[in-house]
Amino acid sequence: MAVELKELTKRSENYSQWYNDLVVKADLAEQSPVRGCMVIKPYGYAIWEKMQRQLDDMFKETGHVNAYFPLLIPKSYLSREAEHVEGFAKECAVVTHYRLKNAEDGSGVIVDPAAKLEEELIIRPTSETIIWSTYKNWINSYRDLPILCNQWANVMRWEMRTRLFLRTAEFLWQEGHTVHATEEDAEARTQQMLNVYADFCEQVLAIPVIKGRKTDKEKFAGAIATYTIEALMHDGKALQSATSHFFGSGFPEAFGIQYIDKDNQLKNVYETSWGLSTRSIGALIMVHGDDDGLVIPPHLAPVECRVIPIAQHKEGVLEKANELLDELKKAGYRVKIDDSEKSPGWKFSEQEILGIPTRIEIGPKDIENNQVVVVRRDTREKIVVSLDEITTKLREILETIQQDMYNKAEEFLKAHIDTAVTMDEMKEKFAANRGFVKACWCGDPECEGEVKYQTGGAATRCLIEDEEFISDKCIYCGKPAKHMAYWGKSY
Repeated sequence: MAVELKELTKRSENYSQWYNDLVVKADLAEQSPVRGCMVIKPYGYAIWEKMQRQLDDMFKETGHVNAYFPLLIPKSYLSREAEHVEGFAKECAVVTHYRLKNAEDGSGVIVDPAAKLEEELIIRPTSETIIWSTYKNWINSYRDLPILCNQWANVMRWEMRTRLFLRTAEFLWQEGHTVHATEEDAEARTQQMLNVYADFCEQVLAIPVIKGRKTDKEKFAGAIATYTIEALMHDGKALQSATSHFFGSGFPEAFGIQYIDKDNQLKNVYETSWGLSTRSIGALIMVHGDDDGLVIPPHLAPVECRVIPIAQHKEGVLEKANELLDELKKAGYRVKIDDSEKSPGWKFSEQEILGIPTRIEIGPKDIENNQVVVVRRDTREKIVVSLDEITTKLREILETIQQDMYNKAEEFLKAHIDTAVTMDEMKEKFAANRGFVKACWCGDPECEGEVKYQTGGAATRCLIEDEEFISDKCIYCGKPAKHMAYWGKSY
């Protein structure tokens, strides 16, 4: 591992290559034999499991329950909502046959032409249509509402250019789909779930985000409104980290769904949908990682601490290290020991590239002095702690790390938010790769597209609805401004 660390590209030299190196060398994921799909390795999946558990608890605290819906969707279902199918048509993988057979020439298996499906099936790019075909059976009266379901699943979107975690043809996510009796209830749920995502990113991932509404050009296919949380990576690019959508009655109407209210009148129902994916692991890497590897916030880390015995061949060292391990486990810590035959330097390097928040070094002199040395992954600070106090002091250190990591990321975000009132300023800011730029806009999609073209890819990330305009004119055309937005280049 120590040798491999020397091969980790520096962020300042090639940020993209640093990211690719780190995903592989930290044992998170690797390319699979299937084009565009990844293998999430045990350590990467352990991080995803931690995300799942904590998010799932947050969903259930807000009244949601889990369900599961089919992977395959009849093609005709996607045709029922025109905007939705148009948005996903180019990304859909299609199942056309249901059987293979041996080739007559003995060359292997082939698709049996006699096994063609009467109707093609689409591997879900998202589940609105299959879920609404099911909800039709669940909804009759006001007593059936609201429906608050979430699904943990995989989806397939046929990406041409893929990158581990950030953009793959198949990825893991959760998708919530709720049904409400009124438009107001659905809109409130949409906002509530956006705030759940923001709290999760900030409190668990230690990643500060900006929140806002997407423009019509950038919103989810078929939605009336899409709300987003956007995080800023260390290379100055934005990453859409989760979205929450208000769909109105589009899908219910497409599937002929209404309910009978208390006055025995037929009424429309209203839908929300919201999701977060394994892309968030990419955000974790790029917000907190450094030239030595991952840096994982303690609230998320599969392992909070690794105990490393020093001079473990000496009498009593391994025994004391294992006693400490047992004591920490009993105190509720997620802790492991590295008692392998590797050198201490090798073990330190491995702990650092894996991003484990702390390590505890314990050797003969430490045992003699009834102490250990706790080393923080984020700052490399060494803290001498009495063995009598380690079970309480370690928690204090971990909580300090969690807060310091958030503060550092928040400081970076604030330092990389600028303003612009002219296109010259806008182009200058993005030429310097500054991050987010606040600028006003008239609402015309053509102006939105021109800004993106002239800045080399800076699009609207979200609209700002709670601040005063910095200008009364559109950044591009000079007409009266209707919106102020965060603009940024993105993954």
